[in-house]
Amino acid sequence: MRLLLVEDDAALGERLRARLTQEGYAVDLAADGLDGAHLGATEPYDAVILDLGLPRKPGLAILRDWRALGNTVPVLILTARDGWAERVEGLQAGADDYLGKPFHAEELVARIQALLRRAAPAQATELRIGTWRLDEARQCLVSASDATQALTGTEFRLLRYFMRHPGEVLSKTRLSEHVYDYDSERDSNVIEVYVRRLRTLLGPDSIETRRGQGYVFKGSSPAG
Repeated sequence: MRLLLVEDDAALGERLRARLTQEGYAVDLAADGLDGAHLGATEPYDAVILDLGLPRKPGLAILRDWRALGNTVPVLILTARDGWAERVEGLQAGADDYLGKPFHAEELVARIQALLRRAAPAQATELRIGTWRLDEARQCLVSASDATQALTGTEFRLLRYFMRHPGEVLSKTRLSEHVYDYDSERDSNVIEVYVRRLRTLLGPDSIETRRGQGYVFKGSSPAG
């Protein structure tokens, strides 16, 4: 899944991008309000982390503009710890959650995971296919007997997106937009290679090919 992080504190932004990338997300970082507003309006993100105190365009103005244009991407706003008025304004402007600074990265990750669950068609806390469950913390598959199957970073991001969107027709373009960040080479044909690898792990019928349309994930049976 793909996130947009809009944060003007360069050191904090890089730390958060590194941590979220480590958690298995594709992350784009914008350092000011104009760049963040443009990316959020033109790129298909699964969630946005939006600082309110931004140069060139404030976070609240960005959020209001997105919502006015019908952009419903889940947004977590970052505010000063004592900025209760900003939190209220942010929620009234359409934010889905907020986090006060300073904060622990673990809490940010947990809140993003919760936002993504609520926004996705499959909202289960555990994602399963057959005897396997997807361990998001370790980014691997785990069997009923606790055996693990390693996944590459791209395999994990692709499988998680499939499992959050079971039964949907997902084009190669859409999949590549949600698996890779802005600066990555987005060769949609590479998606075919990873789909074949996932079928080898999960079974040939787990992902159906819709000729000219894309793929449908068939095997999700979420629990929890």
